[in-house]
Amino acid sequence: MAIVLGGGLSGLSAAYYLLKKFGQPTAIFEASSRIGGWIKTEKHKDRGFIFEAGPRTIRPKGISGANTLEMIEDLQLPIEVVTSSHVAAKNRMIYAKGQLCMLPNSLKGVLQTIPPFSQPLAMALFNDLKSGPKKIKFGDESIYDFVSRRFGKELADYAISPMICGICAGDAKEISVRFLMDELFDKEQRYGGVMKGIFLSKLNDKKKDNAGTSKGLFQDKQPTMFKEAVKNKWSMYRVNDGLETLPRTLNDYLLAKNVEVNLTSECREIVFGENSVRLNIKGQDVEAKHVVSSIPSFKLAACVKDQHPGLAGQLMAIPYVDVAVVNLQYNSKDLLKQPAFGFLVPPLEKRPILGVIFDSCIFDMEENTVITVMMGGKWFEQYYGQNPTQKDLLDIALREVSQILGIEQEPKMSRVHILKKCIPQYNVGHKQRVQDIRRYIQRYKLPISLCGAAYDGVGINDVILSARMSVEGMPVLH
Repeated sequence: MAIVLGGGLSGLSAAYYLLKKFGQPTAIFEASSRIGGWIKTEKHKDRGFIFEAGPRTIRPKGISGANTLEMIEDLQLPIEVVTSSHVAAKNRMIYAKGQLCMLPNSLKGVLQTIPPFSQPLAMALFNDLKSGPKKIKFGDESIYDFVSRRFGKELADYAISPMICGICAGDAKEISVRFLMDELFDKEQRYGGVMKGIFLSKLNDKKKDNAGTSKGLFQDKQPTMFKEAVKNKWSMYRVNDGLETLPRTLNDYLLAKNVEVNLTSECREIVFGENSVRLNIKGQDVEAKHVVSSIPSFKLAACVKDQHPGLAGQLMAIPYVDVAVVNLQYNSKDLLKQPAFGFLVPPLEKRPILGVIFDSCIFDMEENTVITVMMGGKWFEQYYGQNPTQKDLLDIALREVSQILGIEQEPKMSRVHILKKCIPQYNVGHKQRVQDIRRYIQRYKLPISLCGAAYDGVGINDVILSARMSVEGMPVLH
């Protein structure tokens, strides 16, 4: 039997795909007292709103988006869709140079000079065309350096840096270009320029299917919901009653298929044998043929350090950041002057928040204004010290909301969540590091597969696809 470590979305997905592949029950061991990991929804249905302490929306894009929709279709989960014409899909802002600035969302906007930029964003393309080729040592650099070098410092400062804050709460000057722009970087390195590379690669490469069949999935039949998403131009969606409905439904599905889901069951040690693996779970030995680990890399490192210190060192080299999430609810529907998905704050502005999500603009929250303030990340200790109280963080969030959004009234309800070591950072060299980790496992024939946010992407779609690909790559268990 295979064992899954971790009851977050990736671990639950791994168990789901193990059932699909082998048709036999498995067991999940989760260290905490709940499933779902960082996904956490607080429902206030009687008052028409919800709070999300973690992610809240899913994007139906590419192979990973198609894969998630296939799962949702299989679980028969009702969803709420936001199309590309929705104001939350079109309007995205940054706070820069003392004001909220709407990012261009049309060709006309790209051709105009819009604050905080000093020239039309289209000029960035000319910067790439006139810049000469440059071979990068070791095949990696920061996403900030790449964008600054090819498209200009202004784009790196006011578009890419805040985007990285919003995606992984990280510093674009440290995050690898291969995190989000792997293909663009490869084209530039191969052809000497990004635009040149895009043009020449289209001439040389066969056109790929919209669902990403280059990875071998959905070659015969795309998921029905994905085809609908493409046809009707979905921008994003959520599961009804909040995103936590997804892991909870997965959990119910697994329990109905006789999968063991063990809570408060932390793995303390993993010892690999020739054809099996022994895990120490709360002082008890558990034997398995194979283990799928979805737990954070630093926790897995602690489990294998005695037998495989080299592997543990590589796992520990993946850094994590702390994030604070402050949910605010007001008993008034129209407090936000500009409807949008929200805004992000470039790090060079030196403000103590990463950005604000306008929840009640994205989805209907009845007669409420609901927003979420994202804080910390790479700069958590710099702005709040080592152990800020929830009141400290709430006071900072309310001050920023007042100064930037002009909301002076006190929220009717608030929640503060401090998420310790919640998001791994794909710093320069991350792709090579993950390859080295998996190569080590392969070289020593260790019966373990890795999935989750530490390795193959930090988004909802990423961790689900990571689980699927890890299970697909497993040997047949006897």
